[in-house]
Amino acid sequence: MVLLYEDWYLKERFNKLGARAKTQCEWWRGAVIYQIYPRSFLDTNGDGVGDLRGCIRKLEYIASLGVDAIWLSPFFKSPMCDFGYDVSDYYNVDPLFGVLDDFDELVEQSHSKNIKIVIDQVYSHTSDQHEWFTKSRSNRTNAKSDWYVWADPKPDGSPPNNWQSVFGGGAWEWDNTRRQYYLHNFLACQPDLNVHKPEVQDALLAVAKFWLDRGVDGFRLDAINFAMHDPGLRDNPPAQLLKSPPTRPFDFQEHVHNQSHPGIVKFLEKLRRLTTAYPGDRFTVAEVVGPTPLREMKDFISGSTRLCSAYNFDYLYADEITPSFVEEATTEWATNDDDGWPSWAFSNHDAPRAVSRWSNADTGSQQPKLFAMLLMSLRGTIFLYQGEELGLPQAKIPFERLQDPEAIANWPETLGRDGARSPMPWSPTEPFAGFSTHAPWLPIDERHLDLAADLQSSVVGSTLNFVRDLIQLRRDNPSLRTGDIEFLNGPEGLLAFTRSDAEDVTLCVFNLTERAITWAPPHVATWEVEIFSTPGREPQKPGKSKLKESVVEPFSGFIASRVC
Repeated sequence: MVLLYEDWYLKERFNKLGARAKTQCEWWRGAVIYQIYPRSFLDTNGDGVGDLRGCIRKLEYIASLGVDAIWLSPFFKSPMCDFGYDVSDYYNVDPLFGVLDDFDELVEQSHSKNIKIVIDQVYSHTSDQHEWFTKSRSNRTNAKSDWYVWADPKPDGSPPNNWQSVFGGGAWEWDNTRRQYYLHNFLACQPDLNVHKPEVQDALLAVAKFWLDRGVDGFRLDAINFAMHDPGLRDNPPAQLLKSPPTRPFDFQEHVHNQSHPGIVKFLEKLRRLTTAYPGDRFTVAEVVGPTPLREMKDFISGSTRLCSAYNFDYLYADEITPSFVEEATTEWATNDDDGWPSWAFSNHDAPRAVSRWSNADTGSQQPKLFAMLLMSLRGTIFLYQGEELGLPQAKIPFERLQDPEAIANWPETLGRDGARSPMPWSPTEPFAGFSTHAPWLPIDERHLDLAADLQSSVVGSTLNFVRDLIQLRRDNPSLRTGDIEFLNGPEGLLAFTRSDAEDVTLCVFNLTERAITWAPPHVATWEVEIFSTPGREPQKPGKSKLKESVVEPFSGFIASRVC
């Protein structure tokens, strides 16, 4: 039954791809990109860790979602100090995940299904086991001696300045061989590259070229605003405004000197020149970390010579979702191309799942469908994290099973990242939810079994099939994909906006409260419902029924199209 649904969906998808290609010049603009965290997607060799062949095996499932691309989190060779974000060899696949031939097969088979491949690039730091760092730390005179950020101690032996690490503690580590400190904005095993140096930039661009030559369609640049620092190593000032009591020393500072250097933009322009030399609109998106990232995001992507898009943690770290929050985050982006094109994510491998942050419900609630509908209605490129299409809540991981160094260091003040990285549940009846034949690297939350992909695929009205319908609606509707956005006035707790392009207008309405709201849009008789979700009923497609003044049930919404 699952295969029948997916076969039908793929046929419908491919029938419409030709028409879409004629009308859309940039595939990434308004696209839906599915993020895969390979360690937790599917294990095919029985070691308890997901791998690239698991991604290949589930390509039919991914294609059935209707997404435009896959974003693949790091699979490069690494000691896994930070689970792949500490790269020891940019040019190779870690044996945990397979070999280069597996990656090449994944690219080839994905492209055969009209799915693009976007991969992570980590340019701000490497592993301390990378050959560049091994050479750099060997002495102060070798050819790579200044490829990393080294500094002498103060006269009293203390670190060069007051910079703090994101993961806790000071950002400087003493090295006995050089008798100097090196900078690490994250873990001590992740020394910061000196990206000010032209030779380092050239080396990173060579890495990008290697993967572009292998057929990748774009890059997500991890923590790119940490790629350069103040060469004068000035102290950071204390934070002027603390949104909440800090849980890390990092949060006590304004990070004006250890990140966000203006020279980053020039490097990104070099990267853009490289990617535009390849055919097919190669996509580049920046991850920007910080309390006020908007200026950097726009600096990184404004005009046509820099990156294609950027996203931050507005939604990823938000404790609640409200109409005013959505409107503020969205209207920060103008609707002209000069201002840049945003990207949005509600969940990813670094943040607790949105379902658990924004609702008290676990399995079987209506909120996952509402959140998915909102995500698919926003103006920008959309990132959908694996398991989000299933409505998975944050997995409960006991302290003794934690793997994430940030979660362990800050326990119990943070939910950490492990709960969003637990293995994907494929089947409720197979061992380890069909993820592996061996005990996985993180435990599977029992609540996830009733939300397994195989089970939901065969259930009409499941969150999975609802998300498939939403993605298809976005793909087939130019106003939802690339149109402008305009917010409407409504009662407290009701979020309403239109998406419009030259030819059509779409109305998107969301009740984000626990109470019913009576509301009608302007010119109510001119709207026909495309899709809606109501608590206690299966989501339906009512066949273009005319919209009337109606009660919008708690945690529900609808999308309607304008008719003459």
